[in-house]
Amino acid sequence: MAEIIDGKKVAEDVLATVKNASEALTAKGVTPGLAVIIVGEDPASQVYVASKSKKANECGFKSVQHTLPAETSQADLVKLIDELNADSTIHGILVQLPLPDHIDSGAIIQAIAPEKDVDGFTFANVGKLGTGEVNTAFVPCTPAGSMLLIERVRGSDLSGLNAVVVGRSNIVGKPMANLLLAANCTVTVAHSRTKDLPALCRSADIVVAAVGRPEMVKGDWIKEGATVIDVGINRIPAPEKGEGKSRLVGDVDFEGASKNAGAITPVPGGVGPMTIAMLMANTLVSASRVAGVEAPKF
Repeated sequence: MAEIIDGKKVAEDVLATVKNASEALTAKGVTPGLAVIIVGEDPASQVYVASKSKKANECGFKSVQHTLPAETSQADLVKLIDELNADSTIHGILVQLPLPDHIDSGAIIQAIAPEKDVDGFTFANVGKLGTGEVNTAFVPCTPAGSMLLIERVRGSDLSGLNAVVVGRSNIVGKPMANLLLAANCTVTVAHSRTKDLPALCRSADIVVAAVGRPEMVKGDWIKEGATVIDVGINRIPAPEKGEGKSRLVGDVDFEGASKNAGAITPVPGGVGPMTIAMLMANTLVSASRVAGVEAPKF
């Protein structure tokens, strides 16, 4: 039976490090500051934003939340971002996606100053990651957290290991592949056009599933002893719990994959907690750079 990788525990370790370093920075006169912007009243987005703001407060950060009406113009949103870019007490700026249809999300993301882009989505940070400048880039939080979980199992040097990333999104798949490359993995990025995905996965020492399709990666796709990182969060019907009930599952058939894998993340409780922890870590790193202090390693 596979080792269950406890994302909650690793996230708690990261957040403890962030909190201690935040206290030390504040004592030197620099309190890490995180500004979160939400436009409109999407219920899921509001839950995410509230949890991010709460976690920032727990870490001792200055936490600022801007809740804007859905009809806010793109120009007004850019103006707010410009003001936050110029605010020396703010070290991280996060715009909660999705934005209303009349706003160009890409243009908004690129308006954030790269040194405050704690989501790692600006072209400057994407380019740094793509060229191997992992130590100076802000890496998107979900792949950064996934990489920490892999390192807990496999160590930081993955030389000689084959990795398959299932999914090629800009938010997870592509940055994940670049992180694995930087750790000396041999990396294949698979997607909807890939031929014979099961055979490809069976060749992998590390499988990262990030496609958004419930339990798509089957147990017999997993090589004996492989490390499996399941990024998916999907809600499926659970009639056994009662009428209209549902449950969360990942992109991997957890029960089947656990029989072959050496280590696997559960859903929930695997990658999910790491995402918000790495957002706090990135904000701390940004503040540390401003203070001229070396940031802790995570």
